[in-house]
Amino acid sequence: MPIWIWFVFIGIVVSAIMAIRAARQERMTENAWIEEEGQKYIERMKLEQEKRKREAEHSI
Repeated sequence: MPIWIWFVFIGIVVSAIMAIRAARQERMTENAWIEEEGQKYIERMKLEQEKRKREAEHSI
């Protein structure tokens, strides 16, 4: 086989490895963002519950 075929094959393999690594990093970044947004949402829910509880206690 000519040497250029080996270079093309190596290029394809390296490209596939880089694509997999990039996809994994993107997935990790996305999961971290989702987790952060979920924590913000939970915190807002807790604050709203406390607010409603205080309002209920004041109205009694």
